[in-house]
Amino acid sequence: MSFNIVVLAKQVPDTRNVGKDAMKADGTVNRSALAAIYNPEDLNALEQALRLKSKIGDATVQVLTMGPARAAEIIRESMYRGADGGFLLSGREFAGSDTLATSYALAAAIRKMGKVDLILSGRQAIDGDTAQVGPQVAEKLGFPQITYAEEIIDLDKDSITVRRRLERGVEIVRGPLPILVTVNGSAAPCRPRHAKLTLKYKNAKTISEQQTSSSDYTDTYHTYIIPEWGAGDIEHEPQWLGLSGSPTKVKQIENVVFTAKESKQLTAVDADIEELMKELIANHTIG
Repeated sequence: MSFNIVVLAKQVPDTRNVGKDAMKADGTVNRSALAAIYNPEDLNALEQALRLKSKIGDATVQVLTMGPARAAEIIRESMYRGADGGFLLSGREFAGSDTLATSYALAAAIRKMGKVDLILSGRQAIDGDTAQVGPQVAEKLGFPQITYAEEIIDLDKDSITVRRRLERGVEIVRGPLPILVTVNGSAAPCRPRHAKLTLKYKNAKTISEQQTSSSDYTDTYHTYIIPEWGAGDIEHEPQWLGLSGSPTKVKQIENVVFTAKESKQLTAVDADIEELMKELIANHTIG
């Protein structure tokens, strides 16, 4: 029986380019005003999944993402790198979700997916930095969890062994399957796109994307259809989705730019370096 891996991935706004239009009047992020990218640590998680797939052989890697229609790009990017497919959870009912509502929806979608042996996700997303969604999904599914993973060392039919990167060192821990593992940015970077897979899946689209596409129908007839689920496709209580299920509200975003008040130019002369060291020690910058 195939070993089923689910990777939780998110399309996030590029927080390096936060401008004055980044917030809506209701306190939610104006994602249409920001460039969208693959959340960096989710790519680290995808790489761990693809390595396991190569090691096990009889394994599938499915990517689950929640977001607007354009978030289907995350699934395509994953397939270009070796994922078998994915699911887009999208709809107005999910808009404005905080970590609590997001984890509720993702957990419901995972239940619909059927047998899952391992869930991998990035430690946190750069648009929130909460590191809450992965652990919350595990709690809602009743799965054990291992966080801050840097490498999956071993896997057998009953358990997984993981190296964790912590603030003061590393730990080697083992947990029972099925389990959820969150992956650090210090883990191996994700492999680049594979040329053949990119050509194979470049026209992979959701039904919504196909309906709004100007391409001829015959161009996409034999391509992969990305499953798109709405709230009606998962078992849920409406009050736990979207804004109604989100107690967290973002009130304001500030773009802080640090500027140097003064500067000093140094030469490569030993005396200049020694003088700088003395100054840094005297004002307690170092030492």
